[in-house]
Amino acid sequence: MTSAGLDMDVEKRERVGLTLATNGMPSLLLDIGETLKNKGPRRLNPLLISQISANMVPAQVGLVVGARGPNTSLNSACASGSDAIGNALNHIRLGHADVMLAGGSDASVTSLGIGLTGLVGALSKNPDPLKASRPFDLNRDGFVFGEGAGVLVLETLEHARSRGARILAELLGAGWTFDAYNDTAPYAELQSLSMKAALDEAGVRPEEVDHINAHGTSTKLNDATETKAIKMAFGPHAYKIPVCSNKSMIGHLATAAGAVEAVAVVKTLVEGIIPPTVNLETPDPDCDLDYVPGVARKQAVHLCLSNSFGMGGQNCSLVFRSWS
Repeated sequence: MTSAGLDMDVEKRERVGLTLATNGMPSLLLDIGETLKNKGPRRLNPLLISQISANMVPAQVGLVVGARGPNTSLNSACASGSDAIGNALNHIRLGHADVMLAGGSDASVTSLGIGLTGLVGALSKNPDPLKASRPFDLNRDGFVFGEGAGVLVLETLEHARSRGARILAELLGAGWTFDAYNDTAPYAELQSLSMKAALDEAGVRPEEVDHINAHGTSTKLNDATETKAIKMAFGPHAYKIPVCSNKSMIGHLATAAGAVEAVAVVKTLVEGIIPPTVNLETPDPDCDLDYVPGVARKQAVHLCLSNSFGMGGQNCSLVFRSWS
């Protein structure tokens, strides 16, 4: 809000809303269960309901900043951060708000989160933490958990201009699909349709996209499937688009991933620097696109697509355009 110069003392607070993606704090349930079992319900913390409920994340932020417009939490697994931003866009387009704080927060580095994800084989077993996250590399073997948060201030052009805001980028569209295929395995055709839906809503052609911020989890199946989906969505142009995975450097932020990656996309549009996919050392025949390996690339970017795909098959893609 400081970066955006958003002053709640002069805003109509009922016209400022929030959509925040979160996983809540399910790990707290372990301690709660032990307390309930060993000491009984009267020894439970009476404030726990406000600590473990996912809806309390945007509620607490709304309380802090005094935003009284639409307020909701979202969870669509690893697509949540982008999902929250796309839903915020629709709130604005439908006239529910002039300004939306949209993004996500996650802190899943817990024994429960790591234990459950490890059981399904999604985590890297590489003993070197600097090399463990290696999206699109032949020797990738799973992702590394990260933690963090990212929030964008979205508003109508008219509102931004009326308060003299510094506009960083334009959010043109969002696209959603659901695989209806498998609990854990991704489905390329529906991922590609998510990208196409976002491009259609944005009113742009695939050939206009000059950068893709990939979901790029560093798992064998996900990276190969996303590569295939990009080819399906973009055809021959796919080989001309620089693709990167921020997860190679910051890990997988789960419900916050799409939100933090949206911040990276905006920075790419503003700074003209495409982040690298680090640790991509050995090419994989199934992942044969330009993944900006190793080092960042100085390149002007006008139109960017950002992908987020959740376990279970929930897909969301966002389209951003540079502003000048």
